[in-house]
Amino acid sequence: MNAPLPTPEHSSPGCPVHAGDGSPHEPLYGPAFAADPAAVYRRLRTAGPTAPVELAPGVRATLVTGYDAALHVLRTTETFSKDSRRWRDLADGTVPPDSPVVPMMAYRPNALLTDGREHRRLREAITDSLGRVEPSALRGHVEQTADTLIDRFAAHGSADLLAAYAQPLPLLVFNRLFGCPPDIGDRLVEGMSGIFDGVDAEKANELLTRTVTELVGLKRGRPAQDVTSWLIAHPAGLSDEELVHTLVLLMGAGTEPQQNLIANSLRLLLSDERFAGSLSGGSLPVDDSLDEVLWTDPPMANYAVHFPVHDVRYEGALLREGEPLVISFAAANTDPALTAERRAGNRAHLAWSAGPHACPAQGPARLIASVAVEKLLDRLPDVELAVAAGELSWRPGPFHRALAALPVRFPPAASVLGGTPERQPDGQPRQTAARPRPVPPWAHQPAAAGPGRARRLWSGLRSWWRGGE
Repeated sequence: MNAPLPTPEHSSPGCPVHAGDGSPHEPLYGPAFAADPAAVYRRLRTAGPTAPVELAPGVRATLVTGYDAALHVLRTTETFSKDSRRWRDLADGTVPPDSPVVPMMAYRPNALLTDGREHRRLREAITDSLGRVEPSALRGHVEQTADTLIDRFAAHGSADLLAAYAQPLPLLVFNRLFGCPPDIGDRLVEGMSGIFDGVDAEKANELLTRTVTELVGLKRGRPAQDVTSWLIAHPAGLSDEELVHTLVLLMGAGTEPQQNLIANSLRLLLSDERFAGSLSGGSLPVDDSLDEVLWTDPPMANYAVHFPVHDVRYEGALLREGEPLVISFAAANTDPALTAERRAGNRAHLAWSAGPHACPAQGPARLIASVAVEKLLDRLPDVELAVAAGELSWRPGPFHRALAALPVRFPPAASVLGGTPERQPDGQPRQTAARPRPVPPWAHQPAAAGPGRARRLWSGLRSWWRGGE
């Protein structure tokens, strides 16, 4: 367990930065880290509950790997600020503005990156607006979207569930919730994917900001029953700049992490004997799998960046004022110091963060993932991985835990588009009950990482949604 609360300790500004044990900065980028982050976390724990890391070439930070240490940072807002204008290395030019991690860390006027009164005002606008989304309506839309997507590949007997299902489903759901037209959605997906993957991140950030600004302008002129319009009309009185960056925050949190939660849960259900046995017995342990993933493979593995407001020494490690302190939700959740069972029903994990900046959309996020997984397993009960679980590859990146592809196979199934399929006397659906619409070209494309894949996928979805092939 950790020592008592840390006490401030001011040191000479010219003192060089070293880990408490002189350890080098461990890189959290590249294929080696993506392939086995747990091994990296085990090495880092030897330095204590915090350890020096490199988020991208030349971008140094301290990673919090201990569960108690993570809770302390997340809850002690008077010592650890979310305002990244305090980031010294960015302010003095040590970190260049085109570094791939800057769009994920640099200051934006939204609830994630503000403290105190401003944080409360911006967060209230978010919670109130999201609170107007009816859970039953959200469930119905997720089910309809899931059926539509499954119909596109059900008759083929194989699919990449990431590219054909886990990725487009939250995109379609959230574009509906935010009242986003397809032409704007195309650019939003490209910008968001570029930021998360760190591919030309500065350009992706500019595209994303410009596109969301266009959406705000559209909704100011033509408000509707959607989250964007509700944010605009909220009594908190968000400025256009605050609206843009609040929407960037919500869309980022609702797309990339959501697809990872869906895909990672499906991977677990299809590869882990504990869950596979339940599936074959007729029980769908979806909630159990979600809990397990949120503990061991959270979709945002390392984030919740904080900045000490003054030098702090914590269990022998010096945490310098203005240097990034990144919470490793994945490492903290798997801290060996935790003795409680981390599976069914235990939701003390940190996947949603904690403290005043805990995710305000946990309920909707879990509902979307749960319905998506349940629907897929209900429609394709005999689905199985097309490769060994150990052969699945993960996308590099310091922040997310994201599969590059999820190839599966299954007995070809009927489409249910347009209504419930006819039933045979034994209650089973007739395989010729419905004639599927043509499968669009994006349904079986290889899932190469990067914004190009997202742009092609969304363009295909948009074309198909409008009636084309």
